[in-house]
Amino acid sequence: MQPGGAGRVRKWIVLCGAAVCCSMAWGQYVWLNEKGVKQYSDKPPPPSVPDSRIIKPARNAGTQAASALASPPAPAAGDAPARPADAATQAGGKAAPTIAERNADFNKRRAQQAEAEKKTADQQKLAQEKASNCERAASYKRSLESGARIARVGKNGEQAFISDEQRAQEIKEASKLLEGCA
Repeated sequence: MQPGGAGRVRKWIVLCGAAVCCSMAWGQYVWLNEKGVKQYSDKPPPPSVPDSRIIKPARNAGTQAASALASPPAPAAGDAPARPADAATQAGGKAAPTIAERNADFNKRRAQQAEAEKKTADQQKLAQEKASNCERAASYKRSLESGARIARVGKNGEQAFISDEQRAQEIKEASKLLEGCA
């Protein structure tokens, strides 16, 4: 043997071992169990785990996963469908929505929620304004009915008191406004 040849063989053995370990790590599944704890495995999660709880399907499960997707075994009667075939499609044979489609749906729901919140806020604001206007009309009517002299400032800045006819007319108008408040 040549000097340093044994060192090269050891390096190749270490590199091959690291490559095998790394390829195993690529085939990892991650999902949440019923208690919310993350589970790690090189095998697919059990069929009882819903797709929404699968955090990461295996990236590279090797040739076995590729052959399983190419020709999935027929499930026995009463068995749940296998996870690899189930992940590609949803119930009814429809393709699973893409990330872009899910993101668009999320943005649409968020916009609808914001619009509903704005509408509710506008309705509350209008209700507060109506209540405030009704309170002012009731206060003005009480002032008119009290018989106290009410003065107004004219165009020239002069103060003028309202007549009894004007007072009666203002009471009628205030009463009409208050009918809408009830």
